[in-house]
Amino acid sequence: MAVNGWLGSMEDFLKQCEQSGDSAYSAFRSLLERLEDPNTRTEARIFLSDLQKRFHSKEASDQCLQTFHFLIQDIYIEQYEGYQKRKKLTMMVIPSIFIPEDWSFTFYEGLNRCPDSIFKDRTIAELGCGNGWISIAIAEKWLPLKVYGLDINPRAIKISWINLYLNALDENGQPVYDGEGKTLLDRVEFHESDLLGYCRDHHIELERIVGCIPQILNPNPDAMSKMITENASEEFLYSLSNYCALQGFVEDQFGLGLIARAVQEGISVIKPLGIMIFNMGGRPGQGVCKRLFERRGLQVTKLWQTKILQAGDTDISALVEIEKNSPHRFEFFMGLSGDQPICARTAWAYGKAGGRISHALSVYSCQLRQPNQVKTIFDFLKNGYREISNSLDLSFDDDSVADEKISFLAYLASVLKKNSFFPYEPPAGSRRFRNLISGFMKTYYHVPINADNIVVFPSRDVAIENALRLFSPRLAIVDEHLSRHLPKQWLTSLTIENVETDKLSEDVLTVIEAPRQSDLMIELIKKLKPQVVVTGMAHFEAITSSAFQHLLDTTREIGSRIFLDISDQFELSSLPSSNGVLKYLAGTPLPPHAAIICGLLKNQVYSDLEVAFVLSEDETIFKALSKTVELLEGNTASISQSYYGCLFHDLLAFQLADRHLPAERESEKAKAGEMIGFCSSTISVLDHAELSVTAADDSYLVHMDVDQSFLPVPSPVKAAIFESFSRQNVAESETDVTTSIRQFIKSNYGFPTTNDTEFIYADFALPLFNKLVLCCIQEGGTLCFPAGSNGNYVSAARFLKANIVTIPTQSEAGFKLTEKILIDVFDNVKKPWIYICGPTINPSGLIYTNEEIENLLSICAKFGARVIIDTSFSGLEFDSKDLISWDLEHSLAKVNSASQPTFCVSVLGELSLKMLTGGLTFGFLVLNQPLLVDTIHSFSGLSKPHSTLKYTVKKLLDLREQKAGELMEAIAEQKKLLGSRSKRLKETLENSGWEVVEARAGVSMVANPSTYLGKKFALKEDPTAFEAKIEDSNIREAMLKATGLCINSASWTGIPGYCRFTIALEDSEFERALDCITKFKTVINN
Repeated sequence: MAVNGWLGSMEDFLKQCEQSGDSAYSAFRSLLERLEDPNTRTEARIFLSDLQKRFHSKEASDQCLQTFHFLIQDIYIEQYEGYQKRKKLTMMVIPSIFIPEDWSFTFYEGLNRCPDSIFKDRTIAELGCGNGWISIAIAEKWLPLKVYGLDINPRAIKISWINLYLNALDENGQPVYDGEGKTLLDRVEFHESDLLGYCRDHHIELERIVGCIPQILNPNPDAMSKMITENASEEFLYSLSNYCALQGFVEDQFGLGLIARAVQEGISVIKPLGIMIFNMGGRPGQGVCKRLFERRGLQVTKLWQTKILQAGDTDISALVEIEKNSPHRFEFFMGLSGDQPICARTAWAYGKAGGRISHALSVYSCQLRQPNQVKTIFDFLKNGYREISNSLDLSFDDDSVADEKISFLAYLASVLKKNSFFPYEPPAGSRRFRNLISGFMKTYYHVPINADNIVVFPSRDVAIENALRLFSPRLAIVDEHLSRHLPKQWLTSLTIENVETDKLSEDVLTVIEAPRQSDLMIELIKKLKPQVVVTGMAHFEAITSSAFQHLLDTTREIGSRIFLDISDQFELSSLPSSNGVLKYLAGTPLPPHAAIICGLLKNQVYSDLEVAFVLSEDETIFKALSKTVELLEGNTASISQSYYGCLFHDLLAFQLADRHLPAERESEKAKAGEMIGFCSSTISVLDHAELSVTAADDSYLVHMDVDQSFLPVPSPVKAAIFESFSRQNVAESETDVTTSIRQFIKSNYGFPTTNDTEFIYADFALPLFNKLVLCCIQEGGTLCFPAGSNGNYVSAARFLKANIVTIPTQSEAGFKLTEKILIDVFDNVKKPWIYICGPTINPSGLIYTNEEIENLLSICAKFGARVIIDTSFSGLEFDSKDLISWDLEHSLAKVNSASQPTFCVSVLGELSLKMLTGGLTFGFLVLNQPLLVDTIHSFSGLSKPHSTLKYTVKKLLDLREQKAGELMEAIAEQKKLLGSRSKRLKETLENSGWEVVEARAGVSMVANPSTYLGKKFALKEDPTAFEAKIEDSNIREAMLKATGLCINSASWTGIPGYCRFTIALEDSEFERALDCITKFKTVINN
């Protein structure tokens, strides 16, 4: 038949097709243009009918493909008739696209096992649609709302459109309508797309994703063998798909990489309750195939499985090589009837001998376990975090573990994506976290408390020790289950006989261990009359409130303070068990002499991740505990608070707000006897220590008074943080930071270490420093601080009652230690300990050279001083010419020959600033003196960094040692930024009348407000709020009240007249800070 005017005769058409495959494709592309035009569509469809009739037999069809480079065939679906009761689809193929075969037929059989409701009225995408037959068959059988057939091959898309017209129109070119009055043209579209790119770019949300994606089995045995040799963990050798960042590599090697990418892209475009269906060749093993989905947070159902013959031209020798080097076995079968799997080696031999081998082909349906959370995780990972995607593992045997971990990872992903830095949190704990705790108490136990009744601590043990140090009782009774981490000196003291006299020094603290049972505890309290009691409750006594009430009454009568631990009874559950203590608090306020301690450790996922809180309804106790945790611990790790905050949030998220009326509580009737207060030295320190400024609404505050960086956290740091929590089966070596820390202090400071060197870690450097202070006290030493040291450290040492001497420094020397002054001080000090901040000095931002530190160490060696070198603020030099390379190994070798036996050097450090981790901190202490090691371990109450933090730190230190580009570029950029800010701050201060000491490194500088001193100052808005003559002692308060800017005064820096300003603020906050400085000048002048 001739179709005059546009294609010529059938013979002309076939002649063009016969020339080549490209010519055939060109001819059909022209035909498609006629099908797309409504005016020529009917004639074009009739032409296709005639073309099919020309090659009606199978032999003729086969010959057509060979000669004319196309084939039109019928695909029978008679067992699964569509709504039109049509038993076949008419399909055309060309050689340059995949021809329907066993893979796609098996896949369609799997789809047919789904109920009709799975696809009816749904929006569907088919990946790798080929000639489009499955997309058309889905539309024909289930009447979906829309099917998007997608393929990266542009020729496949053109042929798919031709096939759509072939089936949407009958042989006479007339539309074929379904039961809803629509044609296939209304339901199906085909688009060129790399996997789901088209849907992603056009913001199409899908309800179903199906894909018969080819698997090209082409592993690299050499790479696999190397990987196996280097990473032979048991889990890895078991499945070859369960090993950290190599999972993605393994999937690629087994031809699963394309499906893996399709799944990850699918997560971003599928609706929360959507379903993905894929086929999987079973050669890598069913466990490997199934795991591909499960580790990405999908629940998997196998719809269908059959066997297909292995293509004869597929070389499986590479699989044989892999089997030689691991216990993994691939799965093949002998023929189609064999039911016992054989390994690749056996299959290879059988095939060489002429046998036919087959492998399983399965169809899997999968659905997101926690859709919104998993989507959030992958939305974060798609922006440059491929390595984490490879290591991500969201497969869990326990649903409760899955729910808990996936929820937190989603929260962490959203925080890391949304925030460029970690915000400031008050030492008492994140306000969000404390609000969540109080919300949980109100909602589940009807205890009407708020965030200002709660102080957060790193752990229960730390909370107990901090509370005891705050009150410094002469005698404390502590539950034997809660005393194991208290200092040995407290537990071995025998100064109990004279507890009723006032002759004992308040420095003596004796702890008596007691049984937990309340009647025995009460008997001891009555007999010994301790000032402080710390106890838990036996499980059988905790169900009701009577035992707690009895303890309260007894301690009230005697005048003891009681800290009651409810950790064992506190449940993070939507159906928590009865808790007698909290039941009591729902109806009665907590009396002033009592506080509740609760350690949170019972999570499902991270067994050693701990945080604790103390609940007190006495404002004085709350404030004192807040200051204590700041002085002794620095802060509580933000990640720990975030994790448990997530758990509290999930338990509150579905609850209706304010559904219950506030509980009416009885007033406390009985008055307590005379109770122990804070010891006099503690009161003095807490009153005079210049700690961070906190306010209920701190949004107006600008913090230039905290040692934290609020600069952008670079991508490698975010990646390391997220990966540390997302990983499973982390090897011990991956969290062993000692080798990395050893190399770090060697590379940066030349500090020598041996196999006997002790490395001790904590969340912050401050608690490690405090352990050294306790060692100094134990030895009867004197702790020497240069004027111009970290004010928090000085206050902490005073709080611990150390004997302190301040070493004067001079402005001419940049407020650095000099040899002469040091000799003068040591001449009058017994058993000297000295704190040196360097190479970069906090707060001045100046630098000790290698020669200067060598001279100072020489003097320390002669006097037998114990030296603490604090490197926490080093490594951020503004200019490369200021880059100081210490060689402590050489310096110590020179001075050791003339040193006293007591001389030693300990290195203290914190990695948050130099690793750009923002609010994520890691403290380390390196000791070379055996006696000091033994002493410091006797003070065991130290909150150790969680394994996730150690994983993060090790990864970043290794990247730094390798000089990895992105991290090193970020460090260089932030040094440049800090240098620029230092100059701007100096200019602003000088223009406002301050005398500035120019900083060369670090995150702070000092300046003297010489032009303001002696001037009278009053706030005009409210003259009673503040009115005074400006002095060293009140300029901080004056500036805070006038502008909201928080700085440190001379009482913090230790340098008369000089205040400290930190510069590592978020951009807008730094600009606000400069404005505040200028504003203060205006306020003073007016």
